[in-house]
Amino acid sequence: MPTRVDKKPSTTKRMIWMIVGVLLLIALIAGIKVLLVMRMIHNMPKPAPFTVSTTTAREQPWQPALSAVGTLRAANGADLAMDVAGLVTEVNLKSGQDVKQGQVLVQLRDGDDVAQLQQLEAAAQLSQLTFERARKQLAAQAISKADYDTAAADLKGRQAAVAQQKVVVAKKQLRAPFAGRAGIITTSPGDYLSAGTTVVTVQQLDPLFVDFYVPQSELGRMQVGQAVNLKLDAYASRGFSGKLSAISPKVDLGTRNVQVEATVPNHDKALTPGMFAKVSVDVGNEQPRLTLPQAAIVYNPYGDTVYVVQPPKGKDDKGQPLPPTVKQTFVTVGETRGDQVAILKGIEPGTVVVTSGQIKLKNDAPIAIDNSVKPADSAHPAPQEH
Repeated sequence: MPTRVDKKPSTTKRMIWMIVGVLLLIALIAGIKVLLVMRMIHNMPKPAPFTVSTTTAREQPWQPALSAVGTLRAANGADLAMDVAGLVTEVNLKSGQDVKQGQVLVQLRDGDDVAQLQQLEAAAQLSQLTFERARKQLAAQAISKADYDTAAADLKGRQAAVAQQKVVVAKKQLRAPFAGRAGIITTSPGDYLSAGTTVVTVQQLDPLFVDFYVPQSELGRMQVGQAVNLKLDAYASRGFSGKLSAISPKVDLGTRNVQVEATVPNHDKALTPGMFAKVSVDVGNEQPRLTLPQAAIVYNPYGDTVYVVQPPKGKDDKGQPLPPTVKQTFVTVGETRGDQVAILKGIEPGTVVVTSGQIKLKNDAPIAIDNSVKPADSAHPAPQEH
């Protein structure tokens, strides 16, 4: 009986070869697709360079300064009121007028008080004559010592009454306690004023004080006599200067800040008490600092960066030099002044940095430099009128 041949291994081999063939076909198709994509990418036009402006980091003399905000205060200031009630008969100033120390500003009716003063002065003059006569008679032993003492006591009593009445009359006048500028007058002749009613404020405007606070960590850099510079919104194109005049001996327990006072000349009376001021105190000696325009800094939560310009590397297919590129670099920034910021770490003098157009950049992005319009880079900028 003939032997039966098993054909199962032959079928398995055919299946394996079929699978291998399919895989090779898939690999071939995928390879061709990759080659086509790579050729398309290679043939695609390269992105146009991004237009930016640049500047060169350079060292400049820099005066270290401590910035704060402060409030202007008059050297002397008072809200003036009458000590006694009465009817106003004279107002001897206008609102906003400069007044002299001791000048009578408001007069109350004082006719009865002046008449009584004159009566007391007459009685005092009579007592003076009586005392002089008694003194001569005592020298001649014409009267007793007791009569002389009586005459002397009467004279002193009369003189005390005169002095007391002069005080009463003086209280009917409101005088300027110091030279300064009057505020708005709130009374006029014919008004009845109660005691303690504020009539006008007087502020001494030259010099002025500016009060501000600094952290206790900066206390070691503060010294009386240091230069202080002020900027105010009311005078955007003008600066004011003064000197540090006092430092509080106590640190505020709540804020850990120290109150500081500076004196600012105000000869033209341009400044007024209560104005808000940006204060800058010169601390230490002038020193060189690497500077950049503030517009060059890209502020991020993970750190401040700048885009450093890299020189062209190689040539394109047509033999033309490739455009320069940029590299994002971390920097440590310091104080600011005007449009500038001090760079403490990250780049060296002479480094070319992008100052505008950073928002569209990334590492190795090609750039085209156009410095026809550049961001402001002034240490002491002035407002521009348009």
